[in-house]
Amino acid sequence: MELNNKVAVVYGGGGALGGAAAEAFAAAGARVYLAGRTPSKLDAVAGRIRQSGGFAETAVVDALDAKAVDAHLAEIVAREGRLDISFNAVGVYHVQGVPMAELTPEEFEWPVLTYARTNFITATAAARVMAPRRSGVLFSLTTPGSQLYTALASGFGVSNATVENLSLKLAGELAPQGIRVICLRPDAIPETLQKGSHAREVFGLRASQAGKKLEELFEEKPPLGRNSSLSDVGNAAVFYASEKAGAITGVVVNLTCGGVPG
Repeated sequence: MELNNKVAVVYGGGGALGGAAAEAFAAAGARVYLAGRTPSKLDAVAGRIRQSGGFAETAVVDALDAKAVDAHLAEIVAREGRLDISFNAVGVYHVQGVPMAELTPEEFEWPVLTYARTNFITATAAARVMAPRRSGVLFSLTTPGSQLYTALASGFGVSNATVENLSLKLAGELAPQGIRVICLRPDAIPETLQKGSHAREVFGLRASQAGKKLEELFEEKPPLGRNSSLSDVGNAAVFYASEKAGAITGVVVNLTCGGVPG
């Protein structure tokens, strides 16, 4: 299998996107450590992985707390002797559907600062662990919000651009240490609405402000005629974590089904 004996940590591992990546990593042979804030959600993902014959352990970790992340990674390395993959799928509720001129500074900056902080903390913590072995892959997630004239998106589009640029800068710094950095960019994924994602709350507010039902936001399809899926995210994560993608770093992987170019 592509990731046999690799060790992966997934932050936000109990969520829809984190769970999809974790299950895909495990199916490809990786030993997966799920980190998040809600034990029941983490246990559900771990249970599915174990039921399929994979390895998964869970831990309650605040991915906005640098000391907590470092301590958790120290436990993983003490047990496994290595870390090969770090995947940040942390998602937070934020205001959408309100004109930017009506936002408070706190509402605007919350997604920008939060997504930047968690990705910085988890990526740099993993890099310190990976550097001695001169090998490893760091993942972040973004959306087409960084590319589009999307109205009523609050600071979320800005947060996407921040995460993408952070990934690029990390890739440049860490390449000499053999560490690759990959940013995955799926578009809106309807499946997340049924999997307890914060997306239902976020897009629900946006839909109501536009006078639409939540499901209507997903009716318009990109050029490929379908929306991005959780399996798209999982499959891409496995490929880019594998040696088949060993020459690739510093990229934003377009999983939007043609929703945005390149």
